[in-house]
Amino acid sequence: MEARIPKVYTYADYLELPEDARVELIDGVIYDMGPVPSRVHQEIVIELATLIKNYLKSSNKSCKLYTAPFDVVLVEEGQDESKATNVVQPDISIICDKKKLTTERGCVGAPEMIIEVVSESNFSHDYIRKLNLYTQFKVKEYWIVNPNNQTILVYRLKDNEDYLPPEVYTFSDKVKVCIFEDLEIDFALIKEVL
Repeated sequence: MEARIPKVYTYADYLELPEDARVELIDGVIYDMGPVPSRVHQEIVIELATLIKNYLKSSNKSCKLYTAPFDVVLVEEGQDESKATNVVQPDISIICDKKKLTTERGCVGAPEMIIEVVSESNFSHDYIRKLNLYTQFKVKEYWIVNPNNQTILVYRLKDNEDYLPPEVYTFSDKVKVCIFEDLEIDFALIKEVL
């Protein structure tokens, strides 16, 4: 009996999927993103995106902020983007290197910062798969916001190698965005609108 070798999907395969497919590609495996995010999930994303976007404008930062759906194609060094086996749609992506914005669908290369708001249907996706992926591709700062237990895990890249142990915050805390010198997010203000 012959062993079946599972297909490894690429960004080229991903682009052939129906436009309304809510999937991500991690290590060549297609993952369904599950049901539409909850109202609270969306409110948190909107509040965070608004606060960060206002900061970028007021401080004249050249970085760009995008919310899902927005393709982040993570490529190995020298790899053609069509052969990439990792395509994710983070809730919030901050890209400061404009050379990564070469496609209308998203970016090619790791954003400086990613924020994921956890959905009940896929906890392990954000806490394990994406954490490992963002470590591998050197995302400088990765936040996991959990509306259920009202916590924020903040991972920061140390010496461009691995993440430091996570800093743990609650929705009562102010959290510094370390990719910028003077931005702090007050989660108590976000909690008020939920």
